Amino acid sequence: MATTRFSPVASSSSALPLSTPSIQSLRDNYSLQLIPPPNPTLKTPTIRSRLSKLCQDGQPHLARQLFDTITQPTTTLWNTIIIGFICNNLPDEAILFYIRMKNASPLVKCDSYTYSSSLKACAETRNLLVGKAVHCHLIRCLSNPSMIVYNSLLNMYSTCLSTADGEVGLCDFSNYDFVRKVFDTMRKRNVVAWNTMVSWYVKTERCKKAAQQFRLMMAKGIKPTAVSFVNVFPALSSIGDYSNANVLYGMVIKLGNEYVNDLFVVSSAISMYMELGYLDIARKIFDNCLDRNTEIWNTMIGEYVQRNCPLEGIGLFLHAMDSDNSILDDVSFLSALTAISQLQCLELAQQLHAYIIKNLEAVPVNVLNAIVVMYSRCNSIQASFDAFSQMRERDVVSWNTMVFAFVQHGLDDEGLMLVHEMQKQGYRIDSVTVTALLSAASNLQNHHIGRQTHAYLLRHGLQFDGMDSYLIDMYSKSGLIRTAQLLFEKSSIASKDQATWNAMIAGYTQNGLTDNAFITFRQMFDHKLSPSAVTLASVLPACNPMGSINLGKQLHGFSIRHCLDENVFVATALIDMYSKSGAVSYAENVFYNTLEKNSVTYTTMILGYGQNGMGKRALSLFYSMQASGVIPDSITFIAVLSACGYVGLVDEGLQIFNAMEREYNIQPSTEHYCCVVDMLGRFGRVVEAHKFVEQLGEEASTLEIWGSLLGACRLHGYVELGEAVANKLLEIDAGNGKAGYHLLLSNIYAEKGYWERADRVRKEIRERGLRKEVGCSWIEVAGHLSHFVSRDQEHPRSNDIYEMLEGLAVDMTDRVHGSF
Repeated sequence: MATTRFSPVASSSSALPLSTPSIQSLRDNYSLQLIPPPNPTLKTPTIRSRLSKLCQDGQPHLARQLFDTITQPTTTLWNTIIIGFICNNLPDEAILFYIRMKNASPLVKCDSYTYSSSLKACAETRNLLVGKAVHCHLIRCLSNPSMIVYNSLLNMYSTCLSTADGEVGLCDFSNYDFVRKVFDTMRKRNVVAWNTMVSWYVKTERCKKAAQQFRLMMAKGIKPTAVSFVNVFPALSSIGDYSNANVLYGMVIKLGNEYVNDLFVVSSAISMYMELGYLDIARKIFDNCLDRNTEIWNTMIGEYVQRNCPLEGIGLFLHAMDSDNSILDDVSFLSALTAISQLQCLELAQQLHAYIIKNLEAVPVNVLNAIVVMYSRCNSIQASFDAFSQMRERDVVSWNTMVFAFVQHGLDDEGLMLVHEMQKQGYRIDSVTVTALLSAASNLQNHHIGRQTHAYLLRHGLQFDGMDSYLIDMYSKSGLIRTAQLLFEKSSIASKDQATWNAMIAGYTQNGLTDNAFITFRQMFDHKLSPSAVTLASVLPACNPMGSINLGKQLHGFSIRHCLDENVFVATALIDMYSKSGAVSYAENVFYNTLEKNSVTYTTMILGYGQNGMGKRALSLFYSMQASGVIPDSITFIAVLSACGYVGLVDEGLQIFNAMEREYNIQPSTEHYCCVVDMLGRFGRVVEAHKFVEQLGEEASTLEIWGSLLGACRLHGYVELGEAVANKLLEIDAGNGKAGYHLLLSNIYAEKGYWERADRVRKEIRERGLRKEVGCSWIEVAGHLSHFVSRDQEHPRSNDIYEMLEGLAVDMTDRVHGSF
């Protein structure tokens, strides 16, 4: 029996005669034996043919009105209307008409075509409940169902059970499988039934069973159709079976041109080899395809983009534009826009945008959304917003896309204002919007916005994957670590995914609760959850405040054993940990053994060199970074300027600072200015540093810049200039409540012997109630870490410590006097 494919991924599980040519043939099979008219040359159309003609002309409701005038319609006429509704894409109407037909019993009886067409309608509407009812009806009414009915049953169950709205989540296919049960009850099975089973196994992610089913079909002597290969190829790619993929594609070639040139087979084969990682074979299949339709082009372009080969993808897209027989559609443009997003090429983005505007009369919303994303990925947030503003029609995806673009570029306030405008225009906030809001609240460390967003989630009952991790991250970064901890503890073990654990560990680390971070890290192992690269990158920074390099080494060993050290984020965290612990050689080993390096990796190593007094190495790595094609960012310049300041490479540092805006188009920030002032002031060029600050004008009105200058004044004894700088700081820092800069000025006076001035400043500190932030020290003894602050009395062995200090003081005094 010949089968008809309705889509490239159709399961071909039902071979209902629902296409237009088959309606008439279906009616002919069930035609009434009417007495021929007296004049055989003038044939009067039968009721059946008139109904069929109306359905073919796209007027099924008119056909039903004509049907309603018939006193006792036959089963064939009922079937004609049901099939007519299905052919005109009205499956719900077909189901209602079937129900009406069943209610007309016992005057009319359903036959195989009634049940097969009704099951087809249930499959199209994903209505499993009605489908099961039809199944019960045919069991009671048909003693020997035909193969077409069984195929329709297979199609109905496989379609309904594999959709999100079906019962796929409720079924344990290992114990009871409706599709398999129907298949097993069939006495005879044609290739359509076998195809449906293979497709069903692929849909339910049982790809090994799909391959076994195909192999069994071949063993039974069933000749595969083109659809058979379309169904089985995804199974082979999922299980990584390259050898059998070659065998089956060889079979396709052996079966001849009907199979080799089938466009669905070509598309499926290309996807299979792409997913297996054999891009060259996929391209060869594409190049040998004689008749490429839009889907073939889209498959090849889309697979390149998905495999992170944007250059090949955009090259093929341009080739498709020049081809006479290719028709580009929305999918083509979406793939091209994604490829340019990956390339981050603004010039190419502008050219494609112009081409789309010129060649499409009406640009679809999804394409416009992709244009907004493309400009955002190309770091042109203004162009992204312009594209968004010019959209005549927007959906909720458009708003969410623009909000996320703002948040990802650090424009959190703009993102929040856009959400407000989105609500004013009647768009409802969804889980994607909430994710952007929580990210913005985290970036701004604004717990008010975070709490409001959390309350919105609770009021509207919104749930989405990763919600707890976003909330924990937001509360942690906002300083509400206790609230984050309560959320974490409230979540059940089953609902805690890896992202939730990672967020809690990172939150503890960011808030200085390093002990809690390691306790939570160990709890992951207790709950049989293996840490990921993100977990290690979150917990490694906790090693530095604890002053223990041994913990860091253990984590490094864990990362090596689990092949996580190759991850760029883990490698960067290891470099940072070793550098801050003074183990620069370990940091270097990690850096040079890391194959994938980004700007953050280089920046971390440069900063490590600078912090450990290796300025020349920092400069050398900065220049080699550019030679490697890695573009430095603003943080990189902070690192290299700091390194120059540590070791006195002042002139080199000034050259790099001057080149930052001129050559790299990076606008200097407060941090860069502080580095320059510190670099100049640290090595005696205090007057030059003061002139530099004065030239900045309003940009220099920050505590950090003037504070660096005051530190330089103290270091080199510039009393009068220090006093002027201190007055400027008092002007900027009015009402801050901290005594740091005042104490620095007092020390300048004291070191020069100006005791009265020093006493006056300290008296002012006391009168204003200003306070100095307390420093902390720690020491590790026998694996135990102890923390100390000035005049600390909280240590459990505080009395012993102070007694030892007094003894040391007496001993030192005796030794000093004894030396004279």
